Amino acid sequence: MIIGVPKEIKAGEYRVALMPAIAHQLVRQGHEVLVERQAGAGCGFIDEEYLRAGARLVDSHAEAFAADLVVKVKEPQMSEVALFRPGQLLFTYLHLAAARELTLALRDSGVTGIAYESVVENRRLPLLEPMSEIAGRMSVVVGAHWLAKSNGGTGVLLGGVPGVLPGKVCVLGGGTAGINAARMAQGLGADVTILEVDVERMRFLDITIASASTLYSSEAHLTQLLPQVDLLIGAVLVPNARAPRLVTREMLRLMRPGSVAVDIAIDQGGCLETSRPTTHQDPVYVEEGVIHYCVANMPGAYARTATQALGNVTAPYIELLANHGLAEACRRRPGLREGVNVWQRQIVLPAVAQAHGLQAGRFERAAA
Repeated sequence: MIIGVPKEIKAGEYRVALMPAIAHQLVRQGHEVLVERQAGAGCGFIDEEYLRAGARLVDSHAEAFAADLVVKVKEPQMSEVALFRPGQLLFTYLHLAAARELTLALRDSGVTGIAYESVVENRRLPLLEPMSEIAGRMSVVVGAHWLAKSNGGTGVLLGGVPGVLPGKVCVLGGGTAGINAARMAQGLGADVTILEVDVERMRFLDITIASASTLYSSEAHLTQLLPQVDLLIGAVLVPNARAPRLVTREMLRLMRPGSVAVDIAIDQGGCLETSRPTTHQDPVYVEEGVIHYCVANMPGAYARTATQALGNVTAPYIELLANHGLAEACRRRPGLREGVNVWQRQIVLPAVAQAHGLQAGRFERAAA
């Protein structure tokens, strides 16, 4: 199989979908790997490393997209959709529930779109988890940065000092991103509260992060908390669906001017009514006096770490698709079937179709 690795063109995206070590493994198995020049430069993987791995460097985006299997990090930009052809495989993060135009364009292109974030194994999302871990940890780092008075924040140091109370951090959602955010905030010495609806998950969080408080997630509880919160972190995930809007504009007005909100869920539309996607180049804006950080590809800021973490989990699936094709890969790893969002000009993931008010098609593995 011919595997293409294009350079990411989304603003502020420095990750690459395939490390040289994985390219080497694929070449050893008899596949041809096409890597666009400078595709890995943003995270420290230079062209010479890909050449030594046996990959072939190509000069243009179109050449990398001419492969049988295109592996990316972020969703295709609209300018890239025209490069796809019917029957081609695309393996990347898609987050289609919040992107109607892209969803329809990918459907009409005939490409088979397999989303990292939709692949399921043992009721887990193994290809999403590493990026959720990074985004969760990063949310506290960037939140603390923007709380500085010199950056427009309240001037609250999250960890406090002897004789001064620490800052208050509220985390919406106790999943992978939420627990990593809470751990980082706890490590800084902040006063941490995690809002969650799953009682068993709250018991787990109570044991895992003993110094953090857990609270059942409701509008009433959130309304009580917001006037005291210095850093609000939105870490809500409904797999494959648009994130629920938990914080209305009216509720946001309860927060102190200069407080910070980091919406990790922005990839899926955001969990604050006032959230809209930003970039690493222009990461924040102010609504109702609250600084909003809503970068849609947060882990791209730590591209080296993120690329390595992503490659660790995607490599087995890439090898499986390359060695056996989609149908056999789905038979061998049934969880991969859940990752298929678009197939044969149909939207086959029900949650994505529902998000856009469309009829879901049916993915037939035997015909894939």
